[in-house]
Amino acid sequence: MTASLRIVTCPQCGGPSRYESANLFRPFCGERCRNIDLGAWANEEHRLPDQTPQDDADFENTPLQ
Repeated sequence: MTASLRIVTCPQCGGPSRYESANLFRPFCGERCRNIDLGAWANEEHRLPDQTPQDDADFENTPLQ
């Protein structure tokens, strides 16, 4: 049984990318796009949401779990 080829959009350049184990850079289309994205994370251009309280009063009133 042959699996169908899955083509996704490269998150960096927007071009087509083969989403398969043979593509070592998936979901990116290639090494260049992967490295550009990695550099953006290293430069803190991408961030995960901060979950810390907004001020010290909120922190002091937060019950310990």
